[in-house]
Amino acid sequence: MIVPSLPPLLDLAGIAVFALSGALLAARLKQTIVSMAFLALVTGVGGGSVRDLLIGAPVFWVRDPWVAPVVLLTALIAWFTPTRWWERKILDWADAVGLAVYAVIGTAKALAYGVEPVPAILMGVITGCVGGIIRDVLAGQPSILMRPELYVTAASLSATLCALGTLAGLPLWAVWTAAALAGFGLRGAAIVWSLELPAYSRAK
Repeated sequence: MIVPSLPPLLDLAGIAVFALSGALLAARLKQTIVSMAFLALVTGVGGGSVRDLLIGAPVFWVRDPWVAPVVLLTALIAWFTPTRWWERKILDWADAVGLAVYAVIGTAKALAYGVEPVPAILMGVITGCVGGIIRDVLAGQPSILMRPELYVTAASLSATLCALGTLAGLPLWAVWTAAALAGFGLRGAAIVWSLELPAYSRAK
């Protein structure tokens, strides 16, 4: 099975967007440059690293000469610029693209390594979300898992559609594109209309 990959520049741009979210969190918390660089790194590559370790694949960024420098450069840019420069919806939209695309890539890569469909879907969700979860836990912030916004749900939609389409034998590039667009659409709707999952309210 084909393992999907983005063009190198687009892949680095996606990693940089995730890394920037980690660096900006450190900036808002008034942390040091070391903390900023570390949060940028775990946010940028955390999800893909956990996925690769779980499926027995080489960790994608360790042998890549560009990923770590791009992440560290992103942290430096965040360090030397005011946070108000980055407090715009464009980052939310860029993150939404990355969330959906990396959820698809993670699922497809897991399937290509022989992982069963349901665990492969979880690998897709891990790829898209775990970097942000690690970031929040390290920073002592409420994790995206503990917030009702449609974030993990959007990654789950992309991952599930990717797995189902692949199992159905549909053309892979069509499956990957449709799955990424669906997850991006759901996350975009959540950004525009503040859509949330209902909280548990069953009486004892």
